[in-house]
Amino acid sequence: MKKLFSILAVLLISTQVQAVTKVNGAGASFPYPIYSKWFSEYGKLNKDVQFNYQAIGSGGGIRQLIKQTVDFGASDAPMKDKDKKKAAWPVKHIPTVLGAVSVAFNVEVGGTLKLDGQTLADIFMGTITTWNDERIQKLNPGLKLPAKDILIVRRADGSGTTSIFSDYLSTVSKKWEDKIGRGKSLKWPVGIGAKGNDGVTAAVKQTSGAIGYVELAYALKNNLATVALKNKAGEFQKPSVKGVSLSAATLPENASVTASIVDAKGKGVYPISAFTYILLPVKEETTQLKEVKKFLNWALTDGQEMTEELHYAPLPKSLVKRMLKEIK
Repeated sequence: MKKLFSILAVLLISTQVQAVTKVNGAGASFPYPIYSKWFSEYGKLNKDVQFNYQAIGSGGGIRQLIKQTVDFGASDAPMKDKDKKKAAWPVKHIPTVLGAVSVAFNVEVGGTLKLDGQTLADIFMGTITTWNDERIQKLNPGLKLPAKDILIVRRADGSGTTSIFSDYLSTVSKKWEDKIGRGKSLKWPVGIGAKGNDGVTAAVKQTSGAIGYVELAYALKNNLATVALKNKAGEFQKPSVKGVSLSAATLPENASVTASIVDAKGKGVYPISAFTYILLPVKEETTQLKEVKKFLNWALTDGQEMTEELHYAPLPKSLVKRMLKEIK
């Protein structure tokens, strides 16, 4: 009898294991801290579904979605027309949260480092090479800047964070726009490459004199100093949830969800703010796609309450309503 019960128990467990729906996604590392939290919390409420998300960069997420090796993709950069044409079906961009691309650095300056857009562009173009350059000193008259070489750290992989950062630099610097431009992957004139937001964060943290661009949550978690950037109102603003929210508020209510909000007008705005997206295939509804839609409904409602503790900004309520209709 005991042997019979043991066999029945094994069969029951096997049936339960088989009942779990596995959903695979890949893409942006920019939202990984909040996505990781969401998948964990959602899994506690829905034990019959398991999300597996690989933070391989926005470019990788788009490629995997096109190859149909994942159930959904994730990107901070909207898909280009050429990528949309490669997909077997239309793809909806569903914004999930807003975040800030912070400029993190590793050098002792004795206070808050202030930069404007053109000076930042010149640093990443390699035309400003030392921390005590007169153009940086002019913006920071009260700081004692060291005569130390600047080391640029940038993404080595196709990255939505790079797309947002280069969109900002192209907006504020014609020289950058003409010579380097926008995109997930760039022909960088200087610097060393690192993979993912976590890779850039680690390289900046470990290298004295380094400067790089990472999603705010990564900088704060690793206690990295961040630059206060000059916005269109003439204020120097450090990256913050409030500054990101104020940037999002400038987007017209019926504007495209893929519209850029970098260098937005208004007081308190942080100038390198952006949406991040789940890429949702529009096709015959599989079990996995159905579960992705259920998850998105939760993420856009209950999940928004978890955003600020991880240094992301929640979506405007009017946009949430629009997206819930889109998902249906």
